[in-house]
Amino acid sequence: MNTTPQLEPQTAAGKVLWHFTMSLDGFVAGPNHEMDWMAGFSGKPGLEQEYTATTGAVLGGRDGWDAFPGARPYGGGDAWQGSVFVLTHHPEDATPDADVTFLSCDVAEAVRIALEAAGGKNVEIHSASIGAQLIERGLIDELDLHIVPILLGDGIRLFDKPGCAPVRLDRVHDGAPNEELSVRFRPAAQRGGGPQEGGAPC
Repeated sequence: MNTTPQLEPQTAAGKVLWHFTMSLDGFVAGPNHEMDWMAGFSGKPGLEQEYTATTGAVLGGRDGWDAFPGARPYGGGDAWQGSVFVLTHHPEDATPDADVTFLSCDVAEAVRIALEAAGGKNVEIHSASIGAQLIERGLIDELDLHIVPILLGDGIRLFDKPGCAPVRLDRVHDGAPNEELSVRFRPAAQRGGGPQEGGAPC
């Protein structure tokens, strides 16, 4: 019997989504915004096309832009047509891009601008720090997380707010809203008997 939580397909409803692929221990990027750890994992068939169709705008932060200038969501090119915004205190020294709008304003105003540009579709937040600010203000409609079976141990956490009160969430998919999510893994090295790949041993 399949006990994996079943999600309804994402809909384009003018939502603000905090959308990330995340390691099992809560990191959305490596220490220097490395993303190569995502290689070699499979996702749900059709998931990328689902978000391509329902996303009208993306709002990211300056650190991510500096690490990957010119990056586009969902393959770039003609695969996704939408607006990209980068929120920064210093737009004058950001790497310019004709298809990107650099904003220097309050995060709530940045979301308002992005929602208007999204034209009724969803706005995806591609920044841990911006997402944390928005969730504290009650401006996040959903957290869309794709959890990869890997432990990074270091990097940029999805939500890194020491001293912050816990933020309780309700499950959107099947099951009670406050039901815990149980998953089960075993170290991949057990399959072949060899050491884990990449980096120094723990």
